[in-house]
Amino acid sequence: MSKKKKISTARFVNAKITSTISISLVLVLLGLTILILFMGNGLSKFVKENMSFSVMLDSDVTDAGIQRLRKNLDGQPFVKSSRFISKDEAKEQLIKDLGEDPEELLGYNPAQDAIEVYLHSEYANSDSIAVISQVIRQQNNVRDLLYQQEAIDLINDNLSKVTLILLVLAAVLMFISFTLIRNTIRLSVYSKRFIINTMKLVGANGSFIRRPFILGNILTGIVSGIFADGIIFLVLAYFNKEYAELQSIIGVTDLIVIFVVVILLGILISTVATYFAVNRYLKMKTENLYYV
Repeated sequence: MSKKKKISTARFVNAKITSTISISLVLVLLGLTILILFMGNGLSKFVKENMSFSVMLDSDVTDAGIQRLRKNLDGQPFVKSSRFISKDEAKEQLIKDLGEDPEELLGYNPAQDAIEVYLHSEYANSDSIAVISQVIRQQNNVRDLLYQQEAIDLINDNLSKVTLILLVLAAVLMFISFTLIRNTIRLSVYSKRFIINTMKLVGANGSFIRRPFILGNILTGIVSGIFADGIIFLVLAYFNKEYAELQSIIGVTDLIVIFVVVILLGILISTVATYFAVNRYLKMKTENLYYV
């Protein structure tokens, strides 16, 4: 191999590596944005499913009645789980909260047997809880239903605002990412503008000229996406080690979806950017190639 050909090959390889690294870093940014969106959705679900309300039971309810009521509640589509809290457990919590035993002051235990009910996230809103409240109050041995309406409304409002902010951020970063990748690809195509012009002059049509550029950058997009997924995985593994709670917010299925989406975005953005970059030089006159 001649020295000139070796230099040309080395330049091509260096250009490909630089392009791949540049696109990978942009895809990392985009992947982390998608990850944050998924985490925001997971956090919303986590918070909603940890909100609970108390079903206060009649004072003369039997153990069999409690078991029947819990079975009925757990069978409802809106209930994720339930937990029985005896009046003795409730009294212990009151002692912790008040710092003294209320039974000593009142002469009786003011606490009641109750069932703590946790809802599926899609039902943790004011409208659904109003309907659920009516359903539960019709059950036997139910004295009252206690839940903090204002707290539920406040949590849902804040979660909606956070979701909106994340969506706006994702849209902005998507635009930035597309622009950066487009510029990277335009630079790589720029160096071959005279080859494109020569192919055009000898009669090659647009699709024939575009094909090798698009296929080459699709491969670059796939490799860049895989590299980006590796970096995102390492970042997530570090934070999972530091904050174990993240494992309950984002699942394995979510991660697989994110990794696949990152690779698909690498392919899509690279393909679209290459198409327009090559088209620019296809439409350009020969004499203008020296001034771009």
